[in-house]
Amino acid sequence: MANSDPHLEHLKRCLKQEVMVSSAPFSWSKTIHRAIKCPGRRYYFWWRIANYLYLSKRHRKLAIRLVRKLRIKYACDIHPGTQIGAGLRISHFVGIVISHRCIIGENFHIKQNVTIGVRHTSQSGHIHIGDRVEVGANSCIIGDDIYIGNNVLVGAMSFVNKNVPDNSVVLNKKEMTILPVNA
Repeated sequence: MANSDPHLEHLKRCLKQEVMVSSAPFSWSKTIHRAIKCPGRRYYFWWRIANYLYLSKRHRKLAIRLVRKLRIKYACDIHPGTQIGAGLRISHFVGIVISHRCIIGENFHIKQNVTIGVRHTSQSGHIHIGDRVEVGANSCIIGDDIYIGNNVLVGAMSFVNKNVPDNSVVLNKKEMTILPVNA
């Protein structure tokens, strides 16, 4: 009989892609082996477990404790209630903050010191990010009901507070000015 728990199926698909990194069928023993053997994959393993526990409403307190320990160890704060598709890739864990009000598609690539969140806790909207999106270092995506399309590249040091269509590149134009120093 097939397992009908969509949260468990999502967990297995994410772990297969992010931790096992294999085309072989999903296996708990192979996944745990890879999480132990490959330190770079441990964050994904434990965050996905916490995400599963939180979204399936099984053990939310345990999920919050797991994420708190991950935040201390990796300096990366992704809320356990954030919805992220399979294929999450984090280049450098330091300084990443993602709100639980985000719905993120598959193959999301994020770099260090990025904040993705809402303007204030009382707002009702979410931030929707499509598939195959890359967010450069030191970027900020803040707003209420923002939609970022598929195949989008958000350049380093960008501030996004408006919708971004599919197949776009977001760059905040900043010109470097060099001033002479009076000697």
